[in-house]
Amino acid sequence: MELPAVSLKAIILVHWLLTVWGCMNHILPASYAWGNFSVLAVGIWAIVQRDSLDAIVMFLTGLLLTVLTDIIHISVFYPAHDHLGDTTRFSVGMAIFSLLLKPLACYLVYRMYRERGGEYTLNIGVPSAGQDRSTYEPIDQPEAPPQWPPPGKAAQPPY
Repeated sequence: MELPAVSLKAIILVHWLLTVWGCMNHILPASYAWGNFSVLAVGIWAIVQRDSLDAIVMFLTGLLLTVLTDIIHISVFYPAHDHLGDTTRFSVGMAIFSLLLKPLACYLVYRMYRERGGEYTLNIGVPSAGQDRSTYEPIDQPEAPPQWPPPGKAAQPPY
């Protein structure tokens, strides 16, 4: 089953709205808002520079990291049941809904990364030993030095 094409703008708009609603009641700390809004700012960079792989990779990485930080924020700062008002329930519910949508958003952003020419493996700049043997040169058997002049040619007279 093929998922429909979803715009990066739609993903950012939905997560922006859910983050705004999640920050309405000051139950979650300021780090929740800073983390999510800064990742959304990187997402705007990915919209502006359509051909940049760095922008989309950073946005995908930020989304993945905010999944972890959102779990920590919601689990640590979730209020006791006797302190749950309507706005608190709505605010925390929208933060949880945003958290539930992030894996889908990560998958869609990863598909956009692949469409922009990204590889399956994310290259983070760490060199690794590859299996490419096209430039392999054996070093255990030294080659004989070339003879001058070649055996089939006569030496050229000096000028």
